[in-house]
Amino acid sequence: MAKVVTFGEIMLRLKSPAYERFFQSPALEATFGGGEANVAVSLANYGMDASFVTVLPDNDIANACIRELRGFGVDTTKIVRGGNRVGIYFLETGAVQRPSKVIYDRAGSSIAEAKPGDIDWKKALEGADWFHLTGITPAISQGAADLSLEAVKAAKELGVHVSCDLNYRKNLWKYGKRADEVMRELVKYVDTVIANEEDVQKALCISAESAAAVDEGEINVELYKTIAGNVMAAYPNVKRVAITLRESKSANHNDWHACLYNGKDFYLSRKYAITDIVDRVGGGDSFGGGLIYGLLAYGDEKKALEFAVAASCLKHTIIGDYNRVSVKEVESLMNGSGTGRVQR
Repeated sequence: MAKVVTFGEIMLRLKSPAYERFFQSPALEATFGGGEANVAVSLANYGMDASFVTVLPDNDIANACIRELRGFGVDTTKIVRGGNRVGIYFLETGAVQRPSKVIYDRAGSSIAEAKPGDIDWKKALEGADWFHLTGITPAISQGAADLSLEAVKAAKELGVHVSCDLNYRKNLWKYGKRADEVMRELVKYVDTVIANEEDVQKALCISAESAAAVDEGEINVELYKTIAGNVMAAYPNVKRVAITLRESKSANHNDWHACLYNGKDFYLSRKYAITDIVDRVGGGDSFGGGLIYGLLAYGDEKKALEFAVAASCLKHTIIGDYNRVSVKEVESLMNGSGTGRVQR
């Protein structure tokens, strides 16, 4: 069984009930989530050996978070305890033409205060076949960016395959560095890049003319091979680029598919019309987890892409950050069973 290690920040997620505005009623729903932890949960659900690495304080909130991850079968033994607080994000779920809203409260969190040397990467990556991180962690602080770079360098020295979801978050890059200043160096150590068009533009300063009219939710697929090819030309170490394609009709209705380019073959997945989104947060992470699983389990990039898109489609039906689905459920959707009929 392949072993995958993911690294990043896991947060306390505080969400307004249903589709309410913040504090429309005096309640918030408390769960946990974070990009790289979400990927680890997906992989554990698929039966893979998944380990999550982070820095968390030694308090009851962090303990509850770790218990939850363990409940999904994620290995938490490499989590470092230190610092004083768990990061928080607040979520207000949008509906129809009102978009969802996220407010971060991550300043001074344990991972934001971490620095190179705080994690023993040789120990954390022992026996690993694959290492995954995102562009979210380097956006938190200079220390987190330095620690991320230390991590990918260590992974490459150990011969571990590295994937990175570029995940550009404009509201996080506040400590004085631009995303491209940090991410262009980090991607030199990455084998598999996962992104959407904006991520590639903002994190790597790479684009192709008018590939997407993002505000209108319209996508021109023809130019995505050019974008992926430009990434691979700029970074010869990159073996493949997977780009997610979201056509946003409204907060509740998205068309969802993806493409993958390996320098030779260009694959375009089936498109799913997701007309009644329950929770889209974590949708990209579920794609990343599905792609990693598919590449490791099938050894077939086209099939891996289809698995990733189907897995992410299902995530849009599940409340919370985590994709609580099995391989059987994803493969059923891949093979055409998307009617939603009761399973008896």
